[in-house]
Amino acid sequence: MDGKSLDIKQEQLNKLKEIFPEAVSEGKIDWEKLRLTLGEDLIIANERYVLNWAGKSDAFRAIQTPTTATLKPQKDQSINFDTTENIFIEGENLEVLKVLQKSYYGKVKMIYIDPPYNTGNDSFIYPDKFSESKDEYLKRIGDKDEEGYLTKEGFFKKNSKENGQYHSNWLSMMYPRLFLARNLLREDGVIFVSVDDNEVHNFRLMMNEIFGEENFVACFIWHRRQMADSRNQDRASTDHEYVLFYKKATGALKGRDIDTTKFTNPDNDPRGDWFSADITGLASKDQRPNLHYDVVNPLTGVVHHPSRTRGWSVSKARFEQYIKEDKILWPSKPDGRPRLKKFLNEVTQFQTGFSTMLKVGFTTEGTRELQEIFEGKIMPFPKPVELIKTLVDQASGDGDLIVDFFAGSGTTAQAVLELNKEDGGNRKFILVQLPEKTEEGSEAYKVGYKTIADICKERIRRVCKRIKEEVEKKAGLFTEKKHDLGFKAFTLEPSNFKIWRTDTIESEEDLKKQMEAFVDPIRTRSEADDPDAVGAGMAWEILLKSGYELTTKMEKIDATGSPVYSIAEGELILVLENITQQSIDNIIAKKPKRVIALDRLFAGNDQLKTNTALQMKDAGIEFRTI
Repeated sequence: MDGKSLDIKQEQLNKLKEIFPEAVSEGKIDWEKLRLTLGEDLIIANERYVLNWAGKSDAFRAIQTPTTATLKPQKDQSINFDTTENIFIEGENLEVLKVLQKSYYGKVKMIYIDPPYNTGNDSFIYPDKFSESKDEYLKRIGDKDEEGYLTKEGFFKKNSKENGQYHSNWLSMMYPRLFLARNLLREDGVIFVSVDDNEVHNFRLMMNEIFGEENFVACFIWHRRQMADSRNQDRASTDHEYVLFYKKATGALKGRDIDTTKFTNPDNDPRGDWFSADITGLASKDQRPNLHYDVVNPLTGVVHHPSRTRGWSVSKARFEQYIKEDKILWPSKPDGRPRLKKFLNEVTQFQTGFSTMLKVGFTTEGTRELQEIFEGKIMPFPKPVELIKTLVDQASGDGDLIVDFFAGSGTTAQAVLELNKEDGGNRKFILVQLPEKTEEGSEAYKVGYKTIADICKERIRRVCKRIKEEVEKKAGLFTEKKHDLGFKAFTLEPSNFKIWRTDTIESEEDLKKQMEAFVDPIRTRSEADDPDAVGAGMAWEILLKSGYELTTKMEKIDATGSPVYSIAEGELILVLENITQQSIDNIIAKKPKRVIALDRLFAGNDQLKTNTALQMKDAGIEFRTI
């Protein structure tokens, strides 16, 4: 009892839904469908096969709105920051995906994500009103408490099934992220997405729209539950989830290796190892009459008839050729079936198809694996490592980049690291995880993990340590060059530079204030007392927005009294602190392709700026100021 009187409107809607379920969508009446159901002769404008929902246009606007955010390195949270090629990013994944577009466009081999399933109990980022502006959105996701953690109230919205736009909210959340994710894939790149019955129907349609229906490859069914669930009133135990598999253009799986152990040579055939293969077919006489014929054993004269329901698998001419080549194994009894000698040296394809029935790991195993790493119940129901490892193994190879932007507890990172250890590969990962607060009172919160991102980072650290110990114990030797057991940690942060805002200028006085503010384009930061932190932050932002990957080598060097940042072995040089004619000459001598300097370094010295531009041009160096 909730103390409220009967909701007449809802009661009437429920009755209508019983009679016309097709006319009710997301708890609201679709009047057009109702009229069609009642037999009215309607003409629907722009009638076509399409997935549509409330807020779809806003989802497109979310894609098209650029970000000014950047990534800030967190060396104290990393392992082997200067040498590792693995990346962990803490931040809101839509903004992170936008930040990564320029540097990683078309470079990712595989994406795996395990997004919220929209069960009615999920809390995730979506606008609770579709008129929410970019600034309102950024303000909301920037809400932090006194300790600097993102507040759950400002950051997440619960998408309950009572919500009038229940499916629409989920689609609006997923669409822009998947659209941007597709940009990151190579032409032979692939994406796997875990999903369950709540949204798999909508998700197929959405993925078809983003990736193209022709690029759907398979819908894997993962057997996730070890024991049947007897708690449901309807007595149906949902023991599976799905993994949808799409390619960018040419992506494919490796398949399973064929079993070559069945090839032997018991009769010392000079042609090598062979095995006895069935040569009967699957087609009846009505279906393939040309495959139904008699064959004669040339040694005994015994005639062997085809099965009425199966026939042979090859034409009569091919069968006779096999007889001439002594490749037929004749049966000892007249009613037996001839078989084919299949030689190993004739095999051209050593892989067979990879089954869409995934029987690798259960949910309980994923929970147990995490408990073993943390020695306690830190997070419920993570995906088992074996499931993700199987997908990574099927879709990637040595040196490939794997991305997961719903990283959760970090199962994907562990899968990549363990698979590299097993096959000697050097796959790399980029993981993105929201700094979602753990529930107060939870085991994770009690032991000091305030966010899911904290759990993810710590899991990577512990897995790296464990694998290193295993390698050392087995081989007695560990080298960072062979085993990349580290990661660079970054956090999503506002730009280090001020952003010109035309929407706040309503008068001449506003314009004057804006121009005065931009005399120095550098934002005032809390680290202002630490010039090195400010300079490094700006350098990383310029590196990323210039299209360089986060694994690009960056070092601070001296250019005759003027410290500068050298990117990609001197390909790009950043001048962020001070500049003199002597340092300019020194920079030119290093022969970089590009030089970027802060415009404020030339304040009061226009002649130096003009001379610098001319000298750089003469040297064939692209020069610009910011």
